[in-house]
Amino acid sequence: MRLAVNLTYQGAAELARAAEQLGYAAVLAPEGYRSDAASLLGLVAGQTERVALISGVMQIPARPPGLTALTAATLDALSGGRFRLGLGVSNPDVAQGWYGAAADRPLARTREYVEVVRRALAGGAVRYEGRHYSVGGAAPLHVLTDPVRADLPVYLAAVGPANLRLAGEIADGWIGVFTAPEAVAEAVKEIEGGRKRAGGDMAGFDVLPSLPTAVGPDPATAADLLRDQYVYLMGIGDAERNVYCALSRRLGYGHVADALRERLAAGDRAGAARALPVDFIDRTALIGPVPRIAERMAEYAEAGVTTLGVMVSAAAATQAQRMVILRDCAEAWRLSGVAS
Repeated sequence: MRLAVNLTYQGAAELARAAEQLGYAAVLAPEGYRSDAASLLGLVAGQTERVALISGVMQIPARPPGLTALTAATLDALSGGRFRLGLGVSNPDVAQGWYGAAADRPLARTREYVEVVRRALAGGAVRYEGRHYSVGGAAPLHVLTDPVRADLPVYLAAVGPANLRLAGEIADGWIGVFTAPEAVAEAVKEIEGGRKRAGGDMAGFDVLPSLPTAVGPDPATAADLLRDQYVYLMGIGDAERNVYCALSRRLGYGHVADALRERLAAGDRAGAARALPVDFIDRTALIGPVPRIAERMAEYAEAGVTTLGVMVSAAAATQAQRMVILRDCAEAWRLSGVAS
């Protein structure tokens, strides 16, 4: 199992250089309220030499597929062939509220979107007429960036069974969030179904969950550093459409999601953070001292993870503290017995 790190835009170049020196295989740039992925990865491309660059993830509603293909080709060229395109449909309330984009039929939209992007990256003029996306006409989509490779890897963020099967069918990797080892194992089974449907197997497919991470003398102390991140994610949009609330319910913590949302609705953000039990955070994060984190890493590797994302961006920490998390997780990875 390899290691990756989810960056924050603050100090991104320093974190990426340190990750490369520590043996991390990849860095991921999230996209949301705080930063976009492309700008951050453009910076990191010029500050590193070997580490892979992954958009984790570019939001499909934010960009037409032609722009995404152009951005991907540019980042791949600037990095010497190190970019991997991570895509996701985002929360439906964000799709509509931020981008004025439709959020219905997400599987069909994703399938068409990826097909247009792949055709554009392969070179030549692209004319495409789909139900959700159409390009062509008098000015067909044509990416003229000097190609580094036509088979640039595409990753999909996916949650539900059908979406996971779609990732297995049309993508080269899966980016997961809010997931426990047993949930990863279930996801891998669905992905395998998609791989079989496409006539392939899991060889070369990257299983990459990203986990909020905080190192501390005990799990409870470390969990406190992550509470604000959980409140932020579980508080986005409508509770019934929030992906993270849905994942919480799937793990058997629906009552936790309900309590958190009730406190947020009452304007009690601190109370919402306190509503999160340590065992819930522990199920979906890396918390505690280095030896304990090493054990957790081994559990995720056993479940089928090929690259484990360490979210230093999730901790309420300074840049110096994030660097410590980065180093401690590299040590835990080496202790885990599953490092590759």
